[in-house]
Amino acid sequence: MIILTGGGGMIGSMIAWHLNTQMNFDDFVIVDDLINEQQENNFNKRKFIEYIAKDDLEKYLNDKKNVSAVIHMGAISATTESNFNRLLQSNIRFSQALWHWCAENKVPFIYASSAATYGNGSVGYGDNESELDKLSPLNAYGYSKHFFDRWVQLELSKNQPTPPQWCGLKFFNVYGPNEYHKGRMASVAFHAFNQFKETNQIKLFKSEHPSYADGMQVRDFIYVKDAVKIIIFFLNNNNFSGLYNAGTGNAETFKALAEALLINTKGQPDDIKYIEMPNDLKGKYQYYTQATMNKINSIGFNDNFMNLKEGVTDYLENYLLTSDRYA
Repeated sequence: MIILTGGGGMIGSMIAWHLNTQMNFDDFVIVDDLINEQQENNFNKRKFIEYIAKDDLEKYLNDKKNVSAVIHMGAISATTESNFNRLLQSNIRFSQALWHWCAENKVPFIYASSAATYGNGSVGYGDNESELDKLSPLNAYGYSKHFFDRWVQLELSKNQPTPPQWCGLKFFNVYGPNEYHKGRMASVAFHAFNQFKETNQIKLFKSEHPSYADGMQVRDFIYVKDAVKIIIFFLNNNNFSGLYNAGTGNAETFKALAEALLINTKGQPDDIKYIEMPNDLKGKYQYYTQATMNKINSIGFNDNFMNLKEGVTDYLENYLLTSDRYA
């Protein structure tokens, strides 16, 4: 039996989708603290054992001896969250409690870190545990993830009990089905689709960085189905532990993303418009991200990812442009 936290979120619910539809597996429990009524739609097609509220998980685990893995995707993921006490409880303390339980019960632990831990990328995007102290996240969310990554390394350095397998996955810009509840934090792909549907325009932020023209800010966009493949790889290969990037290793521009959307919606290049960046993102905005994937490739992961055009096409044709957009 697998414990899947954050099962009502985008990545978590798509893990459930993969387990059901690609592996014919339903021996898992979904754990979440739903804050949006839409989130139930993310997993109402799924087959699973039980739904557990986040606050009830500790009690539920007290007498469970048949857990084969904990996949911990649950977190406050808003990069604009400014209440660090909330981030402390949800992204750090809850993760620490699960880590200790997995260590005590000898259960593999796969958790979501974030590319937000890399800050402005000035020291690169290499997923080397020895380089953690060089990183400076740009926002409180990124810091909360960075704090837990460093805490794990401290536990290891002190020879404290650890799960038999642990993997922290640094997700880059994930987009795709079941992100509709995320509001402002949904992907640019989703927002751009809605903008074009409503106004026949796609709005992108102007650049405030002299090295980047408008629309040429660069991201490592990874389709959520591909992000899930990385998680399943570690689920099936429990002899590997460590921090690993979860991106494609291929960065593309926001303009390229908008153009991929326009191809699928029969729009034109001049439908792209540039707007001022919101004040709360100024100085906290990443202009370039690209995952270094050498580490995960070296242990045997070499699944083919969709490129941006392929991912956007699947997203639109099979979800956003259908009568039922949920996976």
